[in-house]
Amino acid sequence: MAKFTPLHDRILVRRIAEGETTRGGIIIPDSAKEKPQEGEVVSAGKGKINEDGKVRPLDVKEGDRILFGKYSGTEIKLDGEDFIIMREEEVLGILTSVGKREKETAGSRR
Repeated sequence: MAKFTPLHDRILVRRIAEGETTRGGIIIPDSAKEKPQEGEVVSAGKGKINEDGKVRPLDVKEGDRILFGKYSGTEIKLDGEDFIIMREEEVLGILTSVGKREKETAGSRR
């Protein structure tokens, strides 16, 4: 893939697809699936410029798993792969691994 660096407070996101079956084992056809609202940050801009002309770094970084709104961003295609480019303010939150958090708290109890 060609290197793509978003400008300012924009990020490049790859959607993370949901499972294709329901809990009952029913296979969901592509036409009935909603687009996932979870993704991985592929690259991020340097940050937003404030009124003082200083750059405020972004809270999200490359590799973060994020949640975003249903209609967030603009879909683009780079080297045949689909991505979304959006502003950081469209990100609803950053997902962290539950297992990782449990290990950290278990280690601090000793």
